[in-house]
Amino acid sequence: MKKQLTTLLLLAVASLQPLSAANSDTLTVRIKGMRCDDCAHKVKTALRQDAGVGGIEFNLERRTATIAFDPAKTCADSIEARLAATKRYKASPYSKDEIIRRGYGQRIDDMHCKKCADRITERLSQLEGIDSLVPHLDKHYFFIRYDANRTSKAEIRKLLNKIGYTPVNYYTSDKISWYYLLIPAEQATQETMDAVMAIDGVEDVNVNIMRKSLAITYFTDEISGERLLDEIKKAGIKAELPKPHECKEEKNEN
Repeated sequence: MKKQLTTLLLLAVASLQPLSAANSDTLTVRIKGMRCDDCAHKVKTALRQDAGVGGIEFNLERRTATIAFDPAKTCADSIEARLAATKRYKASPYSKDEIIRRGYGQRIDDMHCKKCADRITERLSQLEGIDSLVPHLDKHYFFIRYDANRTSKAEIRKLLNKIGYTPVNYYTSDKISWYYLLIPAEQATQETMDAVMAIDGVEDVNVNIMRKSLAITYFTDEISGERLLDEIKKAGIKAELPKPHECKEEKNEN
């Protein structure tokens, strides 16, 4: 199964080439059939057949492409016609005011009790663009629905990290599993995330400096949990399994 790009910057925008500023106009369109990096590559290939097209920026959450073009060589109608010819990647108008609903799951192993879930709900509800939040304590995950025109997966994860949690992508597939490990504070870095993401079978990685934690989503048909832990240690990361959690907050409530 193909590994997805999951660094925080790429969660928000899949930018294949910077826009050209000189002697160009720009056109932003919705492309509802464009759902992944492979789709964006196919759109780019189709648009590159137009000699007037310059740089292209993609936002996969919004399903938008912002296209720089030389008005002396091409026009918006010509660009849209090329997209229409692909059948799947037809362009439609884009507006910053429209609501673009998206939903996804986040596994949060350091969400231990209802008080944790309530805290996450309260803080995320304050973020502009959040539509609905559904916690599943038994599976340690949140289903999050949001408006991609007003926030993004990257912003949501940034806030979850800030309030002390370590979310990673959640899927219902039986070929997906998760690892939650403790690491030294000095290794809770982007370098650690990059090193773990480079391991075959890893789909998503996150670290949290407050928790000194490392969370991973991985494909069980590509790597076992035991081998994953071994590869992490081979990468020089001092990771260990946490002790069984005793929720002090629940005890205090009782």
